[in-house]
Amino acid sequence: MADRIEHTYGQINVDTVKRWFRMDAADDREIWMINLMKYHQVAAYEGEDAPAISGKEADDAYSPVKVLKDLGAMVAFHGDVEAQLEGDPSWDRIGIVRYPTRAAFFAMQERDDFKEKHVHKAAGMEFTVIVGGLPVGDAVEIPAGGSYVMRVRRLAPGATAPADPAGVTPVARFASDGTVIGDEREWDEVLFDVVDEADLSSLIGLPGVEEQITMVVGRSIDRLAESVATA
Repeated sequence: MADRIEHTYGQINVDTVKRWFRMDAADDREIWMINLMKYHQVAAYEGEDAPAISGKEADDAYSPVKVLKDLGAMVAFHGDVEAQLEGDPSWDRIGIVRYPTRAAFFAMQERDDFKEKHVHKAAGMEFTVIVGGLPVGDAVEIPAGGSYVMRVRRLAPGATAPADPAGVTPVARFASDGTVIGDEREWDEVLFDVVDEADLSSLIGLPGVEEQITMVVGRSIDRLAESVATA
């Protein structure tokens, strides 16, 4: 099992961090940081004058847009979870940021303007999973109709990814390059699809899938196709 360091809202995967730090600069290309977020009901700020706001409101205050722009990063996706069909815990929101390199992601952690913002994330977040993803194939524009579904899954040892059931239109697929923060679980891939309403149940219990988180998600920001096409 990978070495892990406890953080206030998850466990840092030391193996992934070490591997990325040691990566040759010539091999360090774009990485999509896929964030699954679960919030405190009331933000856990410290001090007597702490604002009485929700965890989600604290995360809204965090939003380091200027920092990301300075780093050349791009917010590729942002949306609330509308329904969770399987998996645990129950998630509140999804966010994906494309960084130009893994080094840029690490550099962000050292910036003073990021640290000033991060206090809000630390107060609002109960638990998070961050998977570093690499696109598999091309993303496509969202077709009309159906539910927008995100799946984060781990395949059984030696298994290959199962074929998509009927009613599933692939939008964007990512292979995991490592879990940065989370728990003891490792994930193999993240899938975004449009799924016909009548076929949502067909996503559950697919052969070769050991564990899967399946969510219908809203899309306040959806630049996945653009983020892949312009990488």
